[in-house]
Amino acid sequence: MKNYICIDVGGTSIKYGVARENGEIIEKSSMDTEAKEKGGPGILDKIKSIVGNYIEGYKISGVCISTAGMVDPNEGKIVYALEHLIPEYTGMEIKKVIENIFDIKCEVENDVNCAGLGETWLGAGRNASSSICMTIGTGIGGCVIIDNKLIPGFSNSAGEIGYININGQSFQDLASTSSLVKRVAKAKNINESNIDGKIIFEEAKKNDEICLKEIDNMVQSLAIGIANVCYVINPEVIILGGGIMAQEEFLKPKIERALKEILVERVYNNTRIEFAKRQNDAGMIGALYNFLSKI
Repeated sequence: MKNYICIDVGGTSIKYGVARENGEIIEKSSMDTEAKEKGGPGILDKIKSIVGNYIEGYKISGVCISTAGMVDPNEGKIVYALEHLIPEYTGMEIKKVIENIFDIKCEVENDVNCAGLGETWLGAGRNASSSICMTIGTGIGGCVIIDNKLIPGFSNSAGEIGYININGQSFQDLASTSSLVKRVAKAKNINESNIDGKIIFEEAKKNDEICLKEIDNMVQSLAIGIANVCYVINPEVIILGGGIMAQEEFLKPKIERALKEILVERVYNNTRIEFAKRQNDAGMIGALYNFLSKI
């Protein structure tokens, strides 16, 4: 069975490893991205180092990369990344550099798209005819997958659901983890740096009124965004990922209850809500699936 190097570049950490073509990860590790400190050139140096180390120890058949930022998947190039988050990343030709240095095939895709592919292939969306993966974090990312194929859109921008307008505000400004933290901090009159999603849910489980209220507000906004997407795409399954979605037991009944009030009965009864199962490995697994789909 062939082996592939899988790398998932996030804003905080780079997860990487070696996987077999069936999606089994046989070795994995991680390192700090140091995105703001070293920017795009530093990230590329880390990718080159990872590839170089694994090629020496394994017989490798390809390099599969998942990364933050908007990606041209044909050129394997970063076409846009927020400068204040990852300086000098826009324009980085990752595929070209790796293929030229190591003489090995490389494919690059956006991280949310890869997470969705990973969950559809070997996770929460397995065997579904159509799925939408939403990643709830600092913002809200999304991807659309139909018949196990990513739908990129005309300019590779399909699934940018965080920008959906809801009553004059963007979906991610209402339903992301960062917006939840911001509202709770304001209501409690504390600094945002002193609280995070995990703390909010811990306090909510102790019946903290402010935390409970703001979680309910977030869930309501999340349900509106999900409903809008359901009416357009009519997916078999909605997959919810991101750190905050580890609170499945707490959130799932709330989300389903809110959706039942918003969606028409036929759509509600025929849409499954699932929480991501592959978690930190989804990006690497999806990067591999993306690579294999292009062979």
